[in-house]
Amino acid sequence: MPGAVRTLCLAALLGALGAGGTELTLELPDSAQRCFHQELESGVKFTLDYQVISGGHYDVDCYVEDPNGKTIYQETKKQYDSFSHHTEVKGVYTFCFSNEFSTFSHKIVYFDFQVGDEPPILPDMNNRVTALTQLESACVTIHEMLKAVIDSQTHYRLREAQDRSRAEELNGRVSYWSVGETLILFMVSIGQVMLLKSFFTEKRPGSGGAGT
Repeated sequence: MPGAVRTLCLAALLGALGAGGTELTLELPDSAQRCFHQELESGVKFTLDYQVISGGHYDVDCYVEDPNGKTIYQETKKQYDSFSHHTEVKGVYTFCFSNEFSTFSHKIVYFDFQVGDEPPILPDMNNRVTALTQLESACVTIHEMLKAVIDSQTHYRLREAQDRSRAEELNGRVSYWSVGETLILFMVSIGQVMLLKSFFTEKRPGSGGAGT
């Protein structure tokens, strides 16, 4: 029995960690666009999640096209979003991220592209007519909890990266402001010294005088 418990729990762990999909973080320069292509069968579900980690106002344009060139999803200046769709035709689907509206801000964009439904962690789980045993129910619960942990870790990693980017940007602004204040204080100090010096400078009498 302990061996069976370990086997089922290991299957739950592998099912949570081995779900099909692609995660990628990309740099999107100003006035640029990046597109990705994926060949999919008809009747397959896919999900696209994305979030801007750093750059500008943390927004990006995104659109998805089917193999016929039809736009099935389009959003402008979004910080984050999620889109799910069941394919109707077989072929290459295209999803693009665009920063063409920005002329000076680079963006860092994270996206997660998942294809298909997650396979069941137990054999014939979808076709069973009997209730799950206590052991199987425990493994399903563990699997769902592991999925929640993975999602939470991804969320907190993105938040940490976004907050770090904002902190670095704020630190840079504070540094530039401090340098500017130092230069201004230095120039004001020099001006005050020169002004005080002019007050105490001895004025020589003029060489010309009235004749006797």
